[in-house]
Amino acid sequence: MKFDALTEEHLDALKEVSNIGVAHAATALSQLIGKGITLQVPKVHLMKITEVPEAFGGAERIVVGIYLQMLGDARGNILIVLPRESALKLLSRLLPREKSEGSLLTELEISALKEVGNILASAYLNALGALMRKTLIPSVPVLSFDMAGAVIDYVLIELGEVGDLALMVETEFFGEEEKIGGQFFLLPDPESLRIILDAIGVKL
Repeated sequence: MKFDALTEEHLDALKEVSNIGVAHAATALSQLIGKGITLQVPKVHLMKITEVPEAFGGAERIVVGIYLQMLGDARGNILIVLPRESALKLLSRLLPREKSEGSLLTELEISALKEVGNILASAYLNALGALMRKTLIPSVPVLSFDMAGAVIDYVLIELGEVGDLALMVETEFFGEEEKIGGQFFLLPDPESLRIILDAIGVKL
């Protein structure tokens, strides 16, 4: 299925299923850090590949990007983007020691953030898979700590293999007290769109 064939009905359906998935992911994160997490209503963007970096706050913004592939009965990519400040605040909740003072993350901090990504993606895909009655599993997470443009370069390469357009289902989440903000992106591949929409009963 081509992205440019999507209608408003398709986009609304994808927004709704993503809302369910991210709600489960937010619950998992809230339990992990012991603080409440609030969500914004998901946004669905159909955009040119070259415009994707702007969705992450601009190509030069320093971020932590946690990237996973969606595997199983449907394929795609998941990218969780945390501004540097939010990543360090999150780490201060997870690790019983001082957060990084320099420009680099320690191996322990990288491992902790990868585990956060794995927990979020697993909760999201478990909820989405249950709704679709399909098996969806995340790959091993990969972490990058760099400018947003550099973080998503190889994601763009993956997306570029299937055309000039990308479909992004975006949800922003925030900590209630410590202003831990971030973005959760689902980027399904075109072939898997038909599987997802068929499974939730939306006509193509």
